[in-house]
Amino acid sequence: MSSILTYPQDKGLYGIFNDSFPPIMDGVTLTVENYVYWLMEKGRTPCVVTPWNPVREHYPYSVMRFFSLPIRSRKPYRYGYPKLDPFIWWKLRKTDFKILHSHCPFSSGRLAVYVKKHQNVPLIGTFHSKYRSDLEHSFKLFPWAVPIIMKRILNFFNACDEVWIPQAYVEETVREYGYKGPLTVVENGNDFDSILRGDAADYKREARKRVGLPPDTLNLLFVGQHIWEKGIGVIVEALELLKEKVDFRMNFIGTGYASSDLARLIERKGMADKVKLYGVITDRKLLSDFYAASDLFIFPSFYDNAPLVVREAAAMATPSILLEGSTASEVVTDGKNGFLAKREPQEFARLIESLSNDRGKIRTVALEARNTLVRSWEDVVDEVTDRYDSLIRRHNSSR
Repeated sequence: MSSILTYPQDKGLYGIFNDSFPPIMDGVTLTVENYVYWLMEKGRTPCVVTPWNPVREHYPYSVMRFFSLPIRSRKPYRYGYPKLDPFIWWKLRKTDFKILHSHCPFSSGRLAVYVKKHQNVPLIGTFHSKYRSDLEHSFKLFPWAVPIIMKRILNFFNACDEVWIPQAYVEETVREYGYKGPLTVVENGNDFDSILRGDAADYKREARKRVGLPPDTLNLLFVGQHIWEKGIGVIVEALELLKEKVDFRMNFIGTGYASSDLARLIERKGMADKVKLYGVITDRKLLSDFYAASDLFIFPSFYDNAPLVVREAAAMATPSILLEGSTASEVVTDGKNGFLAKREPQEFARLIESLSNDRGKIRTVALEARNTLVRSWEDVVDEVTDRYDSLIRRHNSSR
């Protein structure tokens, strides 16, 4: 009897590799979770390969974990060390994969390349993040390490059969990193696409009651990693300029290395009564209520490529304020399905104050954001499985 793991209903597993997975939550984790869920719904058999985490959860699919250690500068993230885990190599050799898709070029990505070479199966790599920014923060004391790791990242993408990006504007960053091969745009989806039904204004009014926000204040929201690269400091500085002019409530949801400093900054600015930090909210229904209860989603980040949070906000009829010239802003036309501003607290403050006096404009832009920025994960994974099948056929015919 063979020791290779096979599945008769769909022989061979769909290997999904990523360095973050629950309980770590971010946009890429959410993408991986939805890929896996909808692959299963469509009769495919996924297997997730990800670093070990001390918080154990049970899943209705295979999850292979390998040795990891915490990243002190990026809590709660962990860095995988497969070289220190002999068992993961044995497991991967003994597992029958049909196709590989890595959402990360680091430790899990290297394992995906290993499987590709060992089993001769096709590999897709998705370029999700601006990795150089992450590395420059993590290796402040060892800047010489950044170009070395960037070369490894480039080697990973060069080893892939296809490289996917979540929106066209991301190509600029990929080329800047030195990748010269072809790129395929495969958008991200949205699991909030079917929540809001009926009149948006009524739904948002009820959502404010559910999360305990005042009905008439200007409710503002940020969801994401609490790291300075995402512009959270700009938000606080802009709010300080507004605190005597606009009756607002600002909610930060998420965590990150800057969470404690952010809380102290808010206290020092005398805005603890107007600005609240909720930490990570894993309950998706509750999170959708926070989006719906908000008037504006504030996201002054040059760091992000194609942030899911902007589309999540749009699904709940909440338009975003993004940075002019940012990769994230590619999908937004200023004043039509979102708002754009320069990365200056004064400009953010002026725009927010103007919109607080024109709620009708916010509602009009919110509806257009819903119409143009929201696509279901089921629809996305339909496209993904078609692309998987096409790549598998091409790969098999070339053997």
